[in-house]
Amino acid sequence: MTDPVAPHVASTLPPASANGSAPPPRPPAHAAPRRRGMSTRISGVRTALIAGAVALVVVLIFVIQNAHAVSISFFGAHLHLSLAVALLLAAVAGALVMAAAGTARITELRQIMRRDGRKSSDG
Repeated sequence: MTDPVAPHVASTLPPASANGSAPPPRPPAHAAPRRRGMSTRISGVRTALIAGAVALVVVLIFVIQNAHAVSISFFGAHLHLSLAVALLLAAVAGALVMAAAGTARITELRQIMRRDGRKSSDG
């Protein structure tokens, strides 16, 4: 009887060194480079439009589900709006306040950078 011979499997790892300092394995030289997906301006616009359409559908569902009217008093103004519209207005107002604070911070940082740039060029 003869023993079945196992097929020979080639290893891509280098042999282990005696002190354990073998270099890390390298990819084979014949391996094709990975190709990234094509990304263009139009594909970015298309993706943004799709995301915007999905967001609008979500907002539309939100408005339809929260259609009952509420009474809101703010700085002497008395409004009767649907709950969804009132919540959306509050979210937009919060986003505008946050954008104003962010713009002020960016402007402040630009002024600091400009001032530091003048100091380093004068010295």
